[in-house]
This record gives sequence, C-alpha cells and structure tokens, in this order.
Amino acid sequence: MNTGLKITAFAAALAATFGTAYGVGQGLDPVVADRAPAHDERHATPSTGADGHAGHDTPPAGGLQISESGYRLDLRTPRITAGHRTELRFAVRDDHGRAVTEYRREHDKELHLIVASRDLLTYRHLHPTRAADGTWATPVDLPRAGGYRVFADFTPAAGDARGLTLGADLAASGSYRPQELPRADGTARVDGYEVELTGALRPGRASELRLSVSRGGKPVTDLQPYLGAYGHLVALRAGDLAYLHVHPGGAPGDGKTGSGPVVSFTATAPSSGGYRLFLDFKHDGVVRTAAFTVHAGAAEAAATGTGTPEHSDGHGH
Repeated sequence: MNTGLKITAFAAALAATFGTAYGVGQGLDPVVADRAPAHDERHATPSTGADGHAGHDTPPAGGLQISESGYRLDLRTPRITAGHRTELRFAVRDDHGRAVTEYRREHDKELHLIVASRDLLTYRHLHPTRAADGTWATPVDLPRAGGYRVFADFTPAAGDARGLTLGADLAASGSYRPQELPRADGTARVDGYEVELTGALRPGRASELRLSVSRGGKPVTDLQPYLGAYGHLVALRAGDLAYLHVHPGGAPGDGKTGSGPVVSFTATAPSSGGYRLFLDFKHDGVVRTAAFTVHAGAAEAAATGTGTPEHSDGHGH
C-alpha cells in the first residue's frame, strides 16, 4: 500500500456488489476520498480533458491482471469451502519463476492482501506472513459461497520496481445466491459507530470526500493510527472489481492532522459507474470497517437519494 494520496486503479474481476469486511461492516454508500497526490505512480491523479473525463495519461486499472512487469501472482489455494477457516497460500514470482523474498515496506507491511467477493458483499483486508522461501500464508474464513477476487498489493525491493497490485480468482464452494449492490446512503453503521460520508466521486476529476466518525451521537476525536494513518480506504469498481487504493491527507503526529472525527481523502474515479468503498478505522484498540456504495458519472445524480443500510459480514482485523 503505497504512501500515495490519490487513488489508483488496480483491477480484478467483474461483479456488481461489494462486500464488507473483517472490521465489521454495514455500510452503504458514497465513497471515495483521499489526500494529496503521491510519488508512487499507482496513486497518480489522471489527467483530464476539457470534458472533465480522464485523459490519455490516466494510469491503467490494477488488480485485473495476474501478471505484470515481470511479476506473477501464484495462488496456491484457488479453492476453499465457505464457512470453514482455511489457510490461504500464495507466492509472488519473478520472470524466472523464482519466489520473491524481498519487498519494500509500505504502510507498515511488506504486502497487503485484499479478498472481495464478486458481488462485493464480502471484503477482507489481510496481512499474511511470509516464509523464508517466499511463500505467503494467512487464515481466511469466507462466510458465503461463490467467486472471489484476491488482490496482492506490494512493491518489490529489486531495483526501481514500482508498486503493483496483482489479482487472481478464488472459488468458495457451497450454496450460492448472488446479491445486488446495496443502494447508496451517506451513513454507514458499524458496531455502534456511525460514519457519515460527504462529497461525490467523479470520473476523471479529483474530488474530496470527508468521512466523519461518531458514536452515540458524539464525534470520535481520538481515532488511533492504523497502517500509518487515521483511516485506510479501498475502493472497488462494480462490474470488474478494478482496485483503487487511497490514503488520507496528513499523518498522525505531523502536527496538523487531527485524530478525528473527520478523515478526508482525495480520489479520482477512472470511469463512471458504481463503486463500493471500504473504510478501515481504529478506535479503542479495534479496527472496524464501514462500507459504502457510491456512483460516479451519469448515475451520480440518480444515486444521491436515501438507501437502505446493509450490514457487513466482516470481522475485526
């Protein structure tokens, strides 16, 4: 996860609904936001033309490919059983087939692993452990059967390698019934917390999104750092699960960034359409995830009405 500020697309496979997270979830709606631009090209802001849409310099979406820039995601556990705790194993291989064993640490970790269902209703943000031979492993328990996408977000230590997000398909066996993407709603409720989202996601244009955390009607002003920030945001595009990763402006301890209740982001959608956002925040020692559905572009106006909150199936990180 790069220290970038603006989102970047990494892609994966199609789906129309988003899921919730390991941090609890229930959330609904608007989404997107993040801080200032980053040095990493994965988080660069697309250029825009006179029509306000992304120009030819817009970076390609990530996570849609299993192989890129000489690196390949080797998912050793392509099938699991829904409802059963399973060890997910994988490796990142170079163009010689060797498992990569050296990475640059980004946001306190060498590699971040995201697992999302194709209907976007189940979401997991995991931090696997790497063995000396380059094999990564982490336990995972997916509650629902169906298709999932696994995203490995990392930066190789070799040379001037840039940050990459590679994706692979994962199948969970069992009885499966796909769900629709939850309707947009500006408030997500998670474990007694309310997170309000203001701002709009726009294709090809940077925009600010502000997420305000409260509990029991009172603003939460003592959020705790998580992965080097007071909030961590992942956005997935409905339809192909294009992966966008953003981080908030400022950092804990910089003398100007408050510990709540508002965490702001600046983000640019690579296209119009529906998106599902997952905000991880930490309070009282527990990481929780608030999920939102948001629409960018032509559907934006029609999607600003009231929606019905959806409960996330996530757990604590």
